[in-house]
Amino acid sequence: MTPKARKSLSSLTTCEKCQCIYGQNDVTLHESNCPPSFDNWNHSFIFNDTLHSTLEVYKAPAPTNISTQDLNDMVFVSQTVMQLCNIAIADPVIIATKNSILVKIAWLANDKSLLSVSLPKSTIELNNLKDLIKVQSAKGNISVAKEFTVKCAGKHALLHMSTDLEILFKNSNEGKIFCVGNKISISYYGRKMVYVIVAASEQIVDHNDDTTHVDDDLLTAFNRLHLNTDKSNVKYYKALYSTKWIIQNDVSITEEEQKKVKYKIEDIGGYNDLIADIKDVMDIALNKCNIGDFFIGKGILLYGTPGVGKSMIANAIISDYNIKCFIVHSSDIYSKSMDEAEKKLKDIFTEAKDNTPCIILLEDIDTLCPKRISSSTDQGRRVLATITSFFDELQNTKDNIIVMATTSRIEFVDVSLRRPGRIDKEFEVYVPLQSTRLEILSKLLKRIPNTLLQQDLVNISFSTHGFVGADIYGLCSHALMAAVKRQHSINVTDTKTNEIIVTIDDFNKALTVTKPSAMKEILVEVPQVRWSDIGGQRELKLKLKQSIEWPLRHPEAFTRMGITPPRGVLMFGPPGCSKTMIAKALATESKVNFLNIRGPELFSKWVGESEKAVRDVFHKARQVAPSIIFIDEIDALGGERGSSSGNSGNNVEQRVLAQLLTELDGVTALGNVTLVAATNRPDKIDKALLRPGRLDRIIYVKLPDCQTRQEIFEIKLKKMPIAEDVNILDLVELTEGYSGAEIQAICHEAAMNSLEENLDAAIVTKDHFKVALSIVTPRTPTSLIQLYENYINKVH
Repeated sequence: MTPKARKSLSSLTTCEKCQCIYGQNDVTLHESNCPPSFDNWNHSFIFNDTLHSTLEVYKAPAPTNISTQDLNDMVFVSQTVMQLCNIAIADPVIIATKNSILVKIAWLANDKSLLSVSLPKSTIELNNLKDLIKVQSAKGNISVAKEFTVKCAGKHALLHMSTDLEILFKNSNEGKIFCVGNKISISYYGRKMVYVIVAASEQIVDHNDDTTHVDDDLLTAFNRLHLNTDKSNVKYYKALYSTKWIIQNDVSITEEEQKKVKYKIEDIGGYNDLIADIKDVMDIALNKCNIGDFFIGKGILLYGTPGVGKSMIANAIISDYNIKCFIVHSSDIYSKSMDEAEKKLKDIFTEAKDNTPCIILLEDIDTLCPKRISSSTDQGRRVLATITSFFDELQNTKDNIIVMATTSRIEFVDVSLRRPGRIDKEFEVYVPLQSTRLEILSKLLKRIPNTLLQQDLVNISFSTHGFVGADIYGLCSHALMAAVKRQHSINVTDTKTNEIIVTIDDFNKALTVTKPSAMKEILVEVPQVRWSDIGGQRELKLKLKQSIEWPLRHPEAFTRMGITPPRGVLMFGPPGCSKTMIAKALATESKVNFLNIRGPELFSKWVGESEKAVRDVFHKARQVAPSIIFIDEIDALGGERGSSSGNSGNNVEQRVLAQLLTELDGVTALGNVTLVAATNRPDKIDKALLRPGRLDRIIYVKLPDCQTRQEIFEIKLKKMPIAEDVNILDLVELTEGYSGAEIQAICHEAAMNSLEENLDAAIVTKDHFKVALSIVTPRTPTSLIQLYENYINKVH
């Protein structure tokens, strides 16, 4: 039967078979699906005063005199839909999807699509609305709510109803209609808080009795929220200003929050003395000690490198005292509105005074109120003034309030805060020593099934120089992932039944990919060069071991003798004598952090930047100590003063040298940082750099002697297919005056000659070496050797 068109609405069609009203564009779709599915329809239609459509985002401008808050409570449909569904403008309508039901206010849509449904984007995101949607009138089924019970559904929601929060609930929701399961978004001091309604009650007035009917629990309500819901299945409640709002104590969220921020002092390894000192100060500040009427500072600052454990220590101490705590992050305070940040801080301080004893934790105080400089923002200066005034007010009262602050950049904290009476107790959370790393590692491995012995833990703690607590945690994570991969490779089909157990091999793999976080900006990939890869040079190897390895492995020997380890080692000699290769082997064998300085990277055209680059390198080296700073061709950096052309006072090389001298032997202790330098021209280096206490040990790396050349040939030829007629001793005699690099070039050239004769060649013969010796000749002039001899005689 052919559908007939409605005369008043010519663009819509009514199906005589199923009585559905749909658009003329959907005639073909409807005929193939008549009657349409009421669960999963493929075109928009109206049936039984209910619009079945698809959801669209409302993109038109807000109607005149309608606020953003009111806009979020509206649904936009066409005038045709309103007529056919018996809906008037501003009537409450039910919005039903597969997983939720809402009540919104109907309003005319501006677009020309007759059967469309539009909702603001914020409403769609809050309620996670998708795809198919029903719209029908909500008249005649709405009760007045006496009480709503809500629970937290977002990250920032408050767990307790305060007076100002309840007033905000009343003002924001007055006149709105809800059902159990609806979500509510509240803007509270710039924070968007989301709650879900779990129960509602209405006051039924009877002449004989007043009773309160409470709706079923959340699960029952959600079971009712299906797409085929009609108006009688779900109860709707209209909120008045007199409606009471209650926040339900959600045990799961409370426990999650506690797990998130609550640490125990027993979980922290290696900082027992530091924690004891902090607790002593807190006991006095919280009036747990009888000190009379003397007022002491109520501020404590924890500073140290990122990841060292400042926040964890602070939270562990707070949980140990088990008192009210207010945690302040700069992201929660700052707002684009004027004076909003100061108001939030004042509210926190006021609430703290009402809940004494308590602790206020200011995380990353350097970003919350940075140092006052010419470029600082007006808002930052006002926040700083608010905090300093609070400290001054706190100092003159007996309120049991203490303020803890953390920072990774103490130099950026304004000096007005770091004075007695404000934050006058500063504690450095230092980079963990080997004993501290061992304790941290032991604490972490209690949570992981493992087969590591105590000696394995000692070896790992020794190999993790410069690792902070977060780095050690990351090391354990990488080891656990290595164990999971190993388990997968063994048994792909049934990994869940086997417990993952971490072994020392997993940690060895993790050590190859985990580096100290302080080194990531200047990480240098050092090739794995061993002492065994370098022929000869026994005296040089011994002196370097004395300078680097002995202080690490036998520090008690230096203490016993009353001496300090050498601060710097200078290697000089002809080019190609393995000076740089020896530095790489030193970094590999000693297992300490290796920083490589390239001269051109330090120089900048901006005044002061070059010196700052030198300072930064040494600062990083101290953070990840014990470490080695390697400077190749140091004569380019530490050239003799007065030898450069131009005004020496303004010369960048002179300033870099002065900074280098200051770092090596200045007021700031160098610590377990060793400078290893290499050069071909020691006579060009400034004399101040070569004095004892800076570059203590000066080592002449000579041209290889017979024994060294023999070892170099043995190392190289071990990897090459050589014929039996090749005699290493003959090659050693023929290479008198050759450097190590030139000997390596001879072997390389001989192999290339063999490939030139036959690309499939599998052996290198004596004749190939003869040709190579004729091509590669010693390039170290006698005059340079004489210069080295004179220099070493002058030094000694």
